[in-house]
Amino acid sequence: MAVKLFAAITIGSTETELKIYEIAPKKGAREIDCLTKRIDLGVDTYQSGVLDPEKVELLVETLKDYKHKMEGMHVDGYRMVGTSALRGLKTALIAKDYLENQTGLKLTILSNSEQRFIDYKSIASETKSFETIIENGTMIADIGGNSLQLSVFDKDKLFTTQNIRVGKITTRETFYPLAANNEHFEKLLRDLMAHELTGFGKLYQKDRQIVTLIVMNRELEILFRPIISERKNNVVTVDLFRSIYSNIVYLDPQEITQKFGVSYEAAQFLVPSAIICECLIDQYGVKSIWLPEVSIGDGLCYDFALENKLIRPSHNFDEDIIAASRNIAKRYKAGSAHVKNVEELSLTLFDRMKKVHGLGQRERLLLQISAILHNCGKYISLTDVSDCAYNIIMATEIIGLSHAERQIVANVVRFNTSPFAYYEELSRRSSVSREEFLIIAKLTALLRAANALDRSHRQKIREIGVSVKENSLVISVTSNEDLTLEKGTLENEDALFKEVFNLRPVLKQRKKL
Repeated sequence: MAVKLFAAITIGSTETELKIYEIAPKKGAREIDCLTKRIDLGVDTYQSGVLDPEKVELLVETLKDYKHKMEGMHVDGYRMVGTSALRGLKTALIAKDYLENQTGLKLTILSNSEQRFIDYKSIASETKSFETIIENGTMIADIGGNSLQLSVFDKDKLFTTQNIRVGKITTRETFYPLAANNEHFEKLLRDLMAHELTGFGKLYQKDRQIVTLIVMNRELEILFRPIISERKNNVVTVDLFRSIYSNIVYLDPQEITQKFGVSYEAAQFLVPSAIICECLIDQYGVKSIWLPEVSIGDGLCYDFALENKLIRPSHNFDEDIIAASRNIAKRYKAGSAHVKNVEELSLTLFDRMKKVHGLGQRERLLLQISAILHNCGKYISLTDVSDCAYNIIMATEIIGLSHAERQIVANVVRFNTSPFAYYEELSRRSSVSREEFLIIAKLTALLRAANALDRSHRQKIREIGVSVKENSLVISVTSNEDLTLEKGTLENEDALFKEVFNLRPVLKQRKKL
């Protein structure tokens, strides 16, 4: 298979970056070129929600230059994404349309959960020892312009990921003008972080020991780059970090530039980034700090290489999405044996009906998440389960899912027990597209059928056979249990199933000898 060239453009809060990668099936991906332009979009976004027209034009010219570079190198594929600097705009859709029309490049504005998941992929794909690292307590701290994303791993599984509204740009713009001096600024930010991390610890981290802190932050990576390059690894000891921290925390940006050779633009946000990192070290008593030299582009490249079957997956990221969903269900006391049984039955129906529903692996994952979360609404109300579950899911970030995918899951869970809303009605109260509506309809029909097969919540049916005969979907089970309740519920739920698949679900029972 021929070598492929892939380009990744990231429009960030402080920088707009182009990375070009060479991907070879046996050697994997390697970065062969990188262009970076400093454009402080985040300050405008977080202060007013509208970009300065001059910055927009500078961004357009930068993207045109990047496009020319890509064309000159004859790249085989590209992806251009925007992060919180575009996501947080009041005029996000207008800005997206303008940039696409002016440059001819397709732009995707990432949701927070998508952005953090790609960041996570960047680390996993570029850090060879990642699988070993996360076997023990590990936290990824992604210090962005507007927020801090904390992702906790325990026993090589993603336990939780949460977003805290404390960022390197917003804290500097908000608290620096209020502070009497640099020492006062540190105290203000430390007080804020203490409050936020205490709340996070009580709800999510609890008694889990964090051994390794992986920090994603451009400014800190630049500061420590000479040391990292000399040591030829990305590890920084806690003692070394604190030694350098004490030398910069009370300096002005100009003084940091003169003393450490960091650009003035980066120096402006270095101190708040360092304070946030120091607070995490204090709070969790970590043993080592990793500062990987990665960016969103590395994760985008990884996805492109996987989609084109150029590399083998380095980590099962779908399992992380599932693990995070299970922890959400656990938080709302919805991790019962019934939920597990419905999950398994719904996936069996999905797998045996591929020729009927025509959906792919991504939709299978959405069905699995829907099954895992379908009972979470009972935590709030036993009489209004569907709407409560919908609101919980829409208010909870599920790492790796876009807003549209989370909306699909929320609707599937809602319509599992509430009357199904057709497209005309659903589109009036949400942003669901026609294509997404069809996915919702198919997944809802499958989840309803699986849920009906365990209506008693006693797991009378665990393994099923599935076959299509004429206009019926025959679900075969061998059991001596009384399945009257399951048969009756399945018959009552067959209307939507017949509308969607043109098949009538029939439960066929055979007694054990």
